[in-house]
Amino acid sequence: MGIKQVPYPRGQLLEEVMNQYGNDVLYLAFSYVKNYEMAEDLAQDVFIRFYEKIDTFRGEASYRTWLYRITVNRCKDYLRSWNYNKTFLNDKIVDFVKGNASSPEQIVVSNDENEELTMHVLSLPVKYREVIYLYYFQEMSLQELSDCLIINISTVKTRLTRAKELLREKYPEGVLLDGE
Repeated sequence: MGIKQVPYPRGQLLEEVMNQYGNDVLYLAFSYVKNYEMAEDLAQDVFIRFYEKIDTFRGEASYRTWLYRITVNRCKDYLRSWNYNKTFLNDKIVDFVKGNASSPEQIVVSNDENEELTMHVLSLPVKYREVIYLYYFQEMSLQELSDCLIINISTVKTRLTRAKELLREKYPEGVLLDGE
C-alpha cells in the first residue's frame, strides 16, 4: 500500500488530531514515564513527529493507532536515555479512573482505591503496564493493541492475562477488570 493522501492541510489535520487524541497521548506517555511534566514534553514531541511524518502515513492503521505507536516508541526511547536514568521520578500520579461515588466519604474512599489501583498498574513491568493501560483505559481492541505494539495478538492476550495475574497478587482485595 502506498502513502495515503492527507485529506486537508497538515496544520488543520494536526489540530484535529491533537484535539481528539491529545489527552490520550499524554496519559499514555505518563503511564510509561510516571512524571507529568515529562509526559507533557513527550506528548508534544509525539505531535511534532506526527506533523513532520504525516506525508509518510500509509493508512494501514488509524491515526489513533499510529499516534499510540509513535508515543510508545518515543517513551521507550526516553526510558533508555541517559536523561531518564539520571532523573528522580517524584510527581504525583494522575487519576486515570474516575469514581462513581456520590457522598464526600464515598468520593474519598473511591479516590484512594483508584489511586491504589493506578499505583499497582504503574508498578507493573512496561510490557504488562502498556497492555493494561491501552486495553482498559484507552479501550483499544486486541487487534489494535497488536498493531500498536507490533506484537502478535496471542502475545497481547498472554501479556494481558499475566498482567491481570500480577495485579491480583498486588491487590489482595481483588481487581475488578472485565467485571471479574
